[in-house]
This record gives sequence, C-alpha cells and structure tokens, in this order.
Amino acid sequence: MIGEKGLQRKSDVIVIGAGAAGMMAAIRAGQRGRSVVVIDHARAPGEKIRISGGGRCNFTNIHAGPKNFLSANPHFCKSALARFTPADFIAMVDRHGIAWHEKTLGQLFCDDSAKDVIRMLLDEMRGAGAQLHLGTEISGVERVAAGFRISTGQDVYEASSLIVATGGKSIPKMGATSFAYRLAEQFGLEVLETRPGLVPLTLDPGLLETVAPLAGISAPVEIRHGRTAFREALLFTHRGLSGPAILQISSYWREGDEIVVAVEPDIDISAQLKSAKQLNGRQSAQTALAEILPKRLAQFLVERENITGNMADLTDRTLQRLAASAQNWVVKPSGSEGYRTAEVTLGGIDTAALDSRSMEAKAVPGLYFIGECVDVTGWLGGYNFQWAWASGFAAGESA
Repeated sequence: MIGEKGLQRKSDVIVIGAGAAGMMAAIRAGQRGRSVVVIDHARAPGEKIRISGGGRCNFTNIHAGPKNFLSANPHFCKSALARFTPADFIAMVDRHGIAWHEKTLGQLFCDDSAKDVIRMLLDEMRGAGAQLHLGTEISGVERVAAGFRISTGQDVYEASSLIVATGGKSIPKMGATSFAYRLAEQFGLEVLETRPGLVPLTLDPGLLETVAPLAGISAPVEIRHGRTAFREALLFTHRGLSGPAILQISSYWREGDEIVVAVEPDIDISAQLKSAKQLNGRQSAQTALAEILPKRLAQFLVERENITGNMADLTDRTLQRLAASAQNWVVKPSGSEGYRTAEVTLGGIDTAALDSRSMEAKAVPGLYFIGECVDVTGWLGGYNFQWAWASGFAAGESA
C-alpha cells in the first residue's frame, strides 16, 4: 500500500495503450512468462481496430514489406517486419476460427466484424496472463531504481520495462493524444515533425467551386506525385478529393505541391476519341467521352476545355487536348482535412533513438515505443496494422 494514493501494483512489464500494438506486445511478453499490466484511458480496448475497414478490420496485407512504409530511415522497419509477418498474424486469426477474405491488392478483411479481432486479442492476453486496466488516466511517468513508476488517479504501478503504445494524433474523437511524443521528449528522445497521413485533400474555394458538380463521382485513376504513383479509385467530395488513391498520395504530398491525376489510366482516351470520330462524326465530344468516363465528369472536362461542335468538326489535336485534360490533370490541393479524418500520423519518434530489433530506446534501457507513435507509417490497405503487430511483437519479445 502507498498511503492515500492507493495500491502499489508491481509487474515485470507495463504497456500503456490497449490498441493493436499494445495488445500484441502484452500478449508476447505474457507468453514469455512476464507479468504484464496494460493501462489505457479509453473505456474499451482496440477502438481503432473496431472502426477500421468499414467495421471489418483490414487486419494485414499479404504483400507487406519495407517498400510499403515511409520513414526517415526506410531500413528501420525491416527487422520487426521480418520477424512477425502477415502469415504469423493470419495463423493467429485462423487458430481463433475467424473467417476472412482478400479484397484487393493483398488486403485481408474479416468476413464478419472487426470485433472478432478485438476478442481474439483479448483472449490471447487473458491466456498470457496480462491484466487490463481501462478508463485509467495517467498523471505521471518517472524513472526509478526498479525501472519505471506510473502514477494514475488512484494507484501507482511499477515495472522494470515500460512499453508505450498510445498511437499518434489521428482521429482525436477516438481518444488520440500526443502522450507518446511528450513522454519521448521527457526521456530525451527526438520527435520528428508530425502531420496527418492517409487523409483526404482539400481544394481552395475557387477550384472547389469549379469542381463542385463532380461531388460524389468516383473513378479509377493513377495519382502521381514526383516519382510516386498509385492506381486506385478517386472520389470527388464537397470538400475536395478523397478515395484510396488520394489517401495513398497524401502521405507523400506536402503543402504547395501539385499532384497529377490520370483518369482511367488503362485506357488510351485519345485513341478512343479518334476512333469515335471515325465511327460517328455527328455525335458531340461530350457524348463520345461519356462512353469512357462518368457522364458528369465528361461534361465537366468538355466544358472546361471549351470544346463545342460535332466530333467530325474537331481536329485530332483538339481530341488530344481533351484526353490530356482527363489523363494529365494537374491539381494543386490547398491542404488536407487534418487529423480529424486522417487514418495515421506521419513522423513521430525518431527511429535513430530506437533499437530496430527490440524497439527499445537506446539511451533509456527498459523503455520501448511501438506502433503509430514511431516514425514508421504504412500505406493504406492493412500495412499499418501489420506494423502494429510486428513492432508490438518485437517489444514483447524483449521487454
């Protein structure tokens, strides 16, 4: 007992954060025979798991590898990803009888509900003897002779190892905070600039008004930013641009940059327009283009290029210009929708301060940072969950 403060709880490992990475770390540490306590301020564990993948949790991607992650040190993630792979997580899912399917591009989803994954992790934690304390606010973290002391409103927790898995700033309504970054700085670790990732992009009022008629339209595109390109769907919204292709490129985009949109990248629109001119010269350019693109988008592009008359009256050069308006469309977003809708946080705790095999702080033995709070950010499509599982496993294997 510690006077009026309440109970002093001692364990081998304390995990702060009951999300994907934290629960995985607790499972692995417990499986090694370590006594584990998991603390979270939320009332329920795995809230970001619950809402992910439209409620079905895109729990990994079979293609996950270092090339799918952004970091100031692109090599840092290699060790953890190699030691706990998508196949390892799939094996756990299969052991628990959770049905799943591959959607597209290696993305794996639960057939039923993301809650199945949360239940699986909680069952694994119980099996490993980990204790879970929810609705617990932390008031202080300090280094002591025995390791680390965590103070809450009621109790004091002590452990030789402390694993921080409190995520980044994305989706604050789910309880996201800057806790991990503040704690890292408290212990002398550098935190790199953070910004929203996997987030819709916004347009300035003038451009937004111009493209307003396109709101609600979705189309397959290739989005390019410098040498980086993604081929997925784009969605025009009342605020700007969204859809998987935009979310992907948003992690590379910075304010002031342009992106290039190519609608229906697998179609040679110029050639198809020229063919349409030969087959039916009496039709309008809008009608011909609407055979390839959504009707409202075709109308928008034809009007934007100020093209009138029948196809027979249009030169090949004019048709090429119309095709280019669809397939070499340069757009300069004004910003992003921010952490409110961002799926992840880019940047974070500098990997130079961490051991890539264990996720332990090099200058603070016993202190580990895992998951989204670290400067490792995956693409859209299950990659960030795989990083959570892998980095959590790495820390749990060492703590």
